[in-house]
Amino acid sequence: MSELSVSDFAVVVYREDDIWEAEVLPPSLTENLDGLMLALRQQPSIGGTIGLAAVGDDFFLALRILAGNASVFLSDVTASVDWPLARQVLGYLDIPVPEDEDLDQVLPVGDMSIFADLGVDEMDLGALAGDLDLYPDEALARLATRMGFGPALERALDAALGR
Repeated sequence: MSELSVSDFAVVVYREDDIWEAEVLPPSLTENLDGLMLALRQQPSIGGTIGLAAVGDDFFLALRILAGNASVFLSDVTASVDWPLARQVLGYLDIPVPEDEDLDQVLPVGDMSIFADLGVDEMDLGALAGDLDLYPDEALARLATRMGFGPALERALDAALGR
């Protein structure tokens, strides 16, 4: 297992009375896909729940539980070589961990249309995942702003990262 860093975080995002809310989840969930999904399923919300996680400076994960179904998006398949959470996502998606010769570029995997109904299409999500100038928390902040819950995520990240 890898060690948690100060930049690792997981949050759950949901709507309550038509207002977006975001809450920090235990950092240990950045190493446990099943635990992260369980935490999202336990949050009551009419419109489903969204989970966002960042691990190190390497990758981010987006999950969405809607009507009991789980959608998963991983920003970089190559992270599976070094990080337990990314390996677990590939296992969930039934995708093999890439070989060394496949590690030369950032490639997202999973449900590219996970947030299409919230205003982020496949091209936009792919562009965010592939922007090597953004740290995972910055990419997730941009994603949240596009979907309308930027301030709620910012408050949660302030708490999670001690800003």
